[in-house]
Amino acid sequence: MAKGGNKKATAAARAAANRLLADNRLARHQYEILDTLETGIELVGTEVKSIRAGQANLRDGFCLIRKGELQLHNVHISPHSHAGSYFNHDPLRTRKLLAHRREIDKLRGQLDRKGLTLIPLNLHLKGSWIKLTIGLGKGRKLHDKRQEEKRKQADREVKSALARY
Repeated sequence: MAKGGNKKATAAARAAANRLLADNRLARHQYEILDTLETGIELVGTEVKSIRAGQANLRDGFCLIRKGELQLHNVHISPHSHAGSYFNHDPLRTRKLLAHRREIDKLRGQLDRKGLTLIPLNLHLKGSWIKLTIGLGKGRKLHDKRQEEKRKQADREVKSALARY
């Protein structure tokens, strides 16, 4: 007898195992993302619980390469509500990102170019692991942001016009 199983249930389980936990939508507006990299992140237990509860803020975050390691700075992960003050974590502590040496070296070479920075884009689950997607971005000027907004508005109008016909 073949294992048929419920395909909808397995698809739902897969989607739950790869869900988005936090997103930095402002980063895609302020920066032109040239390259992305999925990294692991070194967390303590209460940070994992807070992130899974959706209490992470990537908005002001940035990444640096120091001593050959990727570090995540200024990302706020709220203290866990059910842990005491002794066992809780510092919300703004510097966190180590986990990536291969050649990936870090490649990023370092690209960061030497003027005007590029590493920005956290989103936190998501991959199986049972929490992953951080970082992007190599170039800051946008005000006129670039306006042009991008005009382009998006034109695309929306074209889609709505096509939907009417």
